[in-house]
Amino acid sequence: MNTSDSENLFLSSMDSILQNISTNNLTIGVVGIGRIGLPTALCFADKGFLTIGIDINTKLVGEITSGIYPLKDEPEFDKIFDKVITNKQFSATNEISSSLSQCDVIILSLPTPMDDNYVPNYSALLSVGKNLHDFIKPGVLVIVESTVEPGFIENELIQVIEGSDNKHQRNVDFSLVACPETANPGEILSDFKKLPRLIGGINDIASEATSNLYKHVFGVDTLLLPNCKTANAAKLTANVFRDVNIAFVNELSLLFEKMDIDILQVLDACDRKYNFQTHYPGAGVGGPCLPVNSYQYLNTARKTFDGVLRLIEVAREINEHMPRHTVELVIDALNETGKSVKNCSIAILGVSYKPNVADIQLSPAKDIIEILTNLGAKIKIYDPFYKSKNCFSHIVNDSLFDTVENCDAIILVTAHNEFKKIDIKSLTQKMKTPIFIDTRGIIDMDLAKNSGVIFRGIGRGFSKK
Repeated sequence: MNTSDSENLFLSSMDSILQNISTNNLTIGVVGIGRIGLPTALCFADKGFLTIGIDINTKLVGEITSGIYPLKDEPEFDKIFDKVITNKQFSATNEISSSLSQCDVIILSLPTPMDDNYVPNYSALLSVGKNLHDFIKPGVLVIVESTVEPGFIENELIQVIEGSDNKHQRNVDFSLVACPETANPGEILSDFKKLPRLIGGINDIASEATSNLYKHVFGVDTLLLPNCKTANAAKLTANVFRDVNIAFVNELSLLFEKMDIDILQVLDACDRKYNFQTHYPGAGVGGPCLPVNSYQYLNTARKTFDGVLRLIEVAREINEHMPRHTVELVIDALNETGKSVKNCSIAILGVSYKPNVADIQLSPAKDIIEILTNLGAKIKIYDPFYKSKNCFSHIVNDSLFDTVENCDAIILVTAHNEFKKIDIKSLTQKMKTPIFIDTRGIIDMDLAKNSGVIFRGIGRGFSKK
């Protein structure tokens, strides 16, 4: 097939996709049906598209095939799941080759974690890219929702799919578009319905097709950006902005603790100004997004101009120090009672990296537990989303009050809704020593102190007066 014939085939395929959107006459494949991929697949199926979820996780696929909805902490999707499983609009499989060959549109929603050297790992995307090369039908539209560095799609992924090392060659029988997901875990359905989609493709007609498709399924605005790398840069910038600003308030917290200033009162005052955007301090920044996104930019800088993005690098250092600072608060409070950490029983409340979500990826709780264990502390854990499960080499207790009984200190790591209802006086009465460390600013400091609690909070300006 010559270049002209190939181009005509591609244009014909994109025209066909555009024409078939309104009638839902397309087969959609979603590769990676985890936290974002499964809700995405369910939305396409609910709109009427025949949708195939593809994942190497045999247990996950088995649960879905058996009608078990796996994301209990994502509200409303359970109803959509039951509906599309019953009407057979959605199915899950481990068979990537036979599934890809059926699809008109393929959405990649694969993880992009860091390795031990803080370098983003794109092996899942690249592995699937090789399968795309072998099994996709001509004219397929490939949409990358995974969060990647600017330039990864143009410089690496497209070559893997083409099976070519020639960076200037473009196989016009398929097209790639970046549409990085921006939904917040625990609020995905709400975000799907309101957040504009960032779209940047390697050609205009593919971007247009993606825009029309996402408007049809989700009913949201789309922002058409000039290319894939710009769309990916927009996603990273939004998240790294948060990481840097959290580091800013974390650093101020270290200062305010020494000055007997409560950072929550400072932030409340600042929030009254129209151009201030409040970020809160905490025990650390976890999850698969913010820490990884910062390292993606740092990795891009190293590759692009052998440079360092100093502000982002320092922000990471500050945020990664916060678990150790949390332990320092515990040590200080124990010292006030004449105790050391060694052999003390310490209750950890919350291991999820964020409130009301069952996800422990890069959770600061892991580092806190590891540091305390190395200091000889005895650890007990309670998290309402992980009851009776093994987390960080500890079995999570089923009861909050049983967890804190006879403990020497409590560390509140995650601001789950359940913890916001804590009666601190009745809780600490069950303890051996009434020490409470609040890393998320959800406990009334004055109430705690008036209840006889030895209280510490990140940036809370506790004084011993």
